[in-house]
Amino acid sequence: MISLHHLKAGDTVITSYAGVEKPGKILQVDHEDKKVLVATDNDTNEFWYDLDNLHSIPLDEATLLRLQFHLDANQSGNGKGKLYVRGPFSVRVHDQGNQPLLQLHYRDETRNLNAPITLNELQNHYHGMTNFHLE
Repeated sequence: MISLHHLKAGDTVITSYAGVEKPGKILQVDHEDKKVLVATDNDTNEFWYDLDNLHSIPLDEATLLRLQFHLDANQSGNGKGKLYVRGPFSVRVHDQGNQPLLQLHYRDETRNLNAPITLNELQNHYHGMTNFHLE
């Protein structure tokens, strides 16, 4: 289950209703009622979901590539992990067991993360570091 305080407008999550799962974008978070308004089906359907009906998207290579990151082969490998770059923002994914596991870098700021994160958490880090939303 997703933690409510990790969710922000613009984040991408998986919705689940009546056994059907769909990706969607968060439009609004109601902290009082603990519900989240999500747009699915290319923003044509908007529904309020309980936290039990929302799932995070794991952050993996396919997700990074879909977000227009590209693998920098020159700075990847040789024990340095894989480096994915999108403009001045980069994500270095180290092999399992290394500390840090992930390293996020933007201009003069670097964040070292010791545990795997999800897509919505990456979107929140990206926004916090760049002041732009990652879509």
